[in-house]
Amino acid sequence: MLDTICTFPLPADLFAQALHPSEPILTVGLSSGHVYTYRLPSLGDEGGESAADNVVKQIHTHEQSLLPAPIISSLRRSSIASENGLGSIAEMWKTRRHKGSCRALAFSHDGNVAYSAGTDGLVKAFDTASGKVTWKSALGDGDDAPSAMHVLSPQALVLGTDDGKMYVYDVREQAARPSHEWAPHGREPVNGITPIPASAASTSGFPKQWVSVGGATLAVTDIRKGVLATSDDQEIELTKCVMLQGLKRGGTSVGEKVAVAQADGVISLWERGVWGDLDERIVVDRGAGGAGEGIDSLCEAPPGFRCREGGGGGRDHLVRMDEKILAIGLASGQIRFARIGRNRVFETWDLVHDELDGVAALGEDDNSSRRKKRKRNKGKDRSGGIALNLSGVF
Repeated sequence: MLDTICTFPLPADLFAQALHPSEPILTVGLSSGHVYTYRLPSLGDEGGESAADNVVKQIHTHEQSLLPAPIISSLRRSSIASENGLGSIAEMWKTRRHKGSCRALAFSHDGNVAYSAGTDGLVKAFDTASGKVTWKSALGDGDDAPSAMHVLSPQALVLGTDDGKMYVYDVREQAARPSHEWAPHGREPVNGITPIPASAASTSGFPKQWVSVGGATLAVTDIRKGVLATSDDQEIELTKCVMLQGLKRGGTSVGEKVAVAQADGVISLWERGVWGDLDERIVVDRGAGGAGEGIDSLCEAPPGFRCREGGGGGRDHLVRMDEKILAIGLASGQIRFARIGRNRVFETWDLVHDELDGVAALGEDDNSSRRKKRKRNKGKDRSGGIALNLSGVF
């Protein structure tokens, strides 16, 4: 079964999070404007007893201070945690990065630099290890606020705003203002950005186009040509999007789809290159009277992710190479999982992150470079699971 191996509180509501592309590092942005960066424990760490001692020391220290609450793992109720030494998460640094709230975070492709955007109208770049600011730039409109951000390439940072603007920053030039500006969704907030992978003919290998969702439309934008396509009005708010590759090819399908979350508890699937309207729908939450809980976050589960359905007497569901699993965070605080390919929701895989607040962010903490280093457990915990990072508003 799915198991929560660690839970820790934050001093303010969580608005954004980002996971390092190759190191076990998590950065979170809070409603207070603070940014915290943590080093996550390795799954191959030894020493359950020392981990437990560490937790006791953290609790004692917290009782004597006014610092944010300590990180307390579920050692007593999770054998996985104690066996693998998941006793604590080390705080690397913290700072008040923005005068308003921190609304968006992203890492560079190599992970050496991270970017944050806040309601103070500033975008900042900072060193991942130290938190030191290396560059900052202003939003195009001082009254606007960031809503979504993605690092497209080592040169381009894409930022969406509450007023529907889409900005591109040249991070190599470190200019004080954005280099490009579009409004693919009119005045509707940009809720999500996902890159379209570069074609085989690309010389750089980095994307030059991206999909965004805002209001009730999906749009495709090119870094040189501007807005290429805008979908029909979907008559429901589109809240998040993620690109899925490696799906089954056949007929008109190229094996790549964009999964789009909706405010009515539905995931819509859009075939790459066919941007006028959705291709398929998956009902994630029906809700009372047919009005499902809104979807606040999306994440593709890492390769090899699986779970035993139906409890201890159930069976493992392995995913084919041409299928994907989506982790879906709902406004109700639930996390559900959908199988893309057969297009169904695993009814018994539900987790509850919080009974009051929605799941603000999801991320997977697993990649090939780290898996190669985990020789003892071959990149997995002892139950055969692979870690997902599940965050909500605390």
